[in-house]
Amino acid sequence: QVQLVESGGGLAQPGGSLRLSCAASGGTFSRYDMSWVRQAPGKGLEWVSDISNGGDRTDYADSVKGRFTISRDNAKNTLYLQMNSLNPEDTALYYCARPKRSRGSNWLDYRYWGQGTQVTVSS
Repeated sequence: QVQLVESGGGLAQPGGSLRLSCAASGGTFSRYDMSWVRQAPGKGLEWVSDISNGGDRTDYADSVKGRFTISRDNAKNTLYLQMNSLNPEDTALYYCARPKRSRGSNWLDYRYWGQGTQVTVSS
């Protein structure tokens, strides 16, 4: 059974940074592409970023491009999301997920996801 556990969320000021981590277990992490998605209160799922299984290809939503960086350490079975220049619109519950397809826009596009970590950007 695949388990994904996110951590690293919290309160950040506008312009600040946070680094999210996602620890994976129960599967062969290095075989699969991974994603970060988020859901703001009262809104639908928003795809944030994808990374290939080897980490050599990345993709970002326009809303985070140039500010967020996805990475992974396959030796540690861990996925990361470095978030810089945060703004209040980034406030959401952030999930790591194993996608069925790239740029998935709803939960059906993902096979596994974690419990999420809350990111709040406010002064």
